[in-house]
Parts: sequence; C-alpha cells; structure tokens
Amino acid sequence: MSQFEILTNYIPLLQGNGIGEWVIDQENDGTAEHPIQMPYVNYSETVRRFIEDVYTFAEQHQELEITRYREILKENGIEWGMNDMEDVDASNLNSQCVLALIMGVLRAERFCEGVILDFFKNGAIVKWLERLERLE
Repeated sequence: MSQFEILTNYIPLLQGNGIGEWVIDQENDGTAEHPIQMPYVNYSETVRRFIEDVYTFAEQHQELEITRYREILKENGIEWGMNDMEDVDASNLNSQCVLALIMGVLRAERFCEGVILDFFKNGAIVKWLERLERLE
C-alpha cells in the first residue's frame, strides 16, 4: 500500500457530481415561529469521509507537519487564500506542499462555508490528489 493511498483512492469517487450542494431555506418566512435557517453546504458522504481521512492521514504522518499548512504554503510562495491556491501549478510541488494545500482548503471551510465545495467544483482537489499519485 502506498503512503498516500488513503487519499488518492478518492480520485475516481470525487470526479462525479456527488460532492455536495447548498441548502437554502425556502420554507420559513423569518418570523419568530419560523426563523429562516442560514444557508449551509450539505456535503456528500464521500466528501465527509475524505475530510476525515485527511485528518487521519495528518495524525498518522506527523513528520510531514501538514497542520503547519500556512507556513508550508508560504515557504512555497503560495498565499493561504482562494485565488492563490486555486491558480497554483501543482506539477512541481512536493507531497508536503500538496497536502498543505488540501489541509488549507479544509481549514478555510471553518471561516467561509462552501470553500471545500468550490475547490471540488473547480477540480483543484482532484488535480492535487493526482499530483500525489504521481509522486508515489
């Protein structure tokens, strides 16, 4: 079993449309009895498992220090922000930096719901996983 297999096994599973979708409350009118629920992203089971496996991988491979994703990205000349991360050319990045990109997206979700969805929809996460696969 290769080092990144727990993550790269998701490549075929994440290329379809079953990533997730925004849930917008159409039923409530905003009164005290029927407060409107804030929109949120309902991620697919596959995406939820992927997120768990990224954290598991980080836990099992502490030598890669991917919880230091911001510093790792900075050392590679990448800002921790949507535009910079979206446009990055992963073809020359090492595995630690690719993993830091993925972790950076997962952590950004805490501040801005829907980030993970965007990075799946624009193909970036699958592209990064394919880079990991090539590095094995």
